Amino acid sequence: MHLVIFPAIDTARLNRVTEAAGLGCQISNALDGSAALGALPTADAFLGKLTPDLLAASPQLRWVQSPTASLEHYLFPALVEHSCQLTNMRGIFSDVIADHVLGYVLTFARNLHLYRDQQRAGRWEPIGGGSALPNFAAGPGEVTPVDRAHLHLSDCTLGVVGVGAIGEEVCRRARAFGLQVLGVDPVPRSIENVCEVAPLDQLDALLTQSHFVVIAAPHTPRTEKLFGAATLARMRPGSYLINVGRGIIVDLAALTTALQSGHLAGAALDVCEIEPLPATHPLWQLPNVLITPHVAAASPRVSERHTSVLIDNVKRFALNQPLLNVVNKREWY
Repeated sequence: MHLVIFPAIDTARLNRVTEAAGLGCQISNALDGSAALGALPTADAFLGKLTPDLLAASPQLRWVQSPTASLEHYLFPALVEHSCQLTNMRGIFSDVIADHVLGYVLTFARNLHLYRDQQRAGRWEPIGGGSALPNFAAGPGEVTPVDRAHLHLSDCTLGVVGVGAIGEEVCRRARAFGLQVLGVDPVPRSIENVCEVAPLDQLDALLTQSHFVVIAAPHTPRTEKLFGAATLARMRPGSYLINVGRGIIVDLAALTTALQSGHLAGAALDVCEIEPLPATHPLWQLPNVLITPHVAAASPRVSERHTSVLIDNVKRFALNQPLLNVVNKREWY
């Protein structure tokens, strides 16, 4: 077996890959593109960033490991048509991204973002006006302004668009907080004790029922600009949109209009159609918008998890065992 790595990895990781590959495996840790190109004619496997030129020099390639989970910038037509298996790094960010999503949900439900703004101004004032204490003078079924301004999560529904590894973790955490959970995905299935994931043709039903809509889908030809003006208009009035999938899925101009009109109560974006989001974009100034700079996956554990998937797949390939995270190249996930 001949394994080519490009760009080259550090000595510590290379030693672990060498051990996982076992005796008899030739490893080329290419320092530059020329070295990679020279090694690929006899390569069986490739780890790293593959380009059309490198693939064209690889007549016997059987496996390619992408260093990323997303593939919109990795795939190209010749790779899609090639017989090699492609694997990616999906699943290593699922829990931390789900935590990020629930942070958004709790912030909106309890108006923490607005209270933070008031804190800077030194204002002690419940959102919605009135007292933070129960209004015992209210009649049966009546609510105070404060009641209207703060959401009770167990009265809310959260819908997830794209229930892969990340979306499934979002569903589990949301259910633990008492939310009702809906999901749509190209692969319908049951998540035990959480929800039934419906097919994509049930998206409209999810949109009309959900107080929070979470986009956890990858960028594929089918999801590009999926959330344009028409889709946003079908969302429940007063609901919140959260995007931790890919920025290209949401049309920012249409989202801005939906927020400014009051149709949507708010939005939280970790990814944007344009990154970095220009400082002049109106979304920065809307008080009901949360923007984080593509950091939902940030974690001190990600590097080790990345290495763990790599090592596991090297072992599996060396032993001719099924690989982890095999990608449907035509579907981009």
